[in-house]
Amino acid sequence: MDTIFIKNLRTLGILGVNPQERIHPQTILINISVQVDTRNSAQADDLAFSVSYSTLARKAKTHAENAHRQTVEALAADLAALCLAEPGVVRATVRVEKPDAVPEAESVGVEITRNREG
Repeated sequence: MDTIFIKNLRTLGILGVNPQERIHPQTILINISVQVDTRNSAQADDLAFSVSYSTLARKAKTHAENAHRQTVEALAADLAALCLAEPGVVRATVRVEKPDAVPEAESVGVEITRNREG
């Protein structure tokens, strides 16, 4: 399997359990790696046989902006499911970070890996 990745996709959204986090959008940093077989796409030099990182990034950003989840775990699970819904994706690793959540830390978050069922 090959890896298609999106690194440090930055967006704003409602994410968190604290009262301020439920009112004011905050920066959310998303990293995605999906496992796909890119051989046919490479041989044909045609994106139709692969996964578009542009499309995946747009879908992830739109979801993160509108989901209004309380936990990074829930948002990461949402995004992993979104990735696995793309044809050809067999595994997705998603990292969701809140760079402004803990002032003493550069960032905090969660990383999950999910596999396509079946």
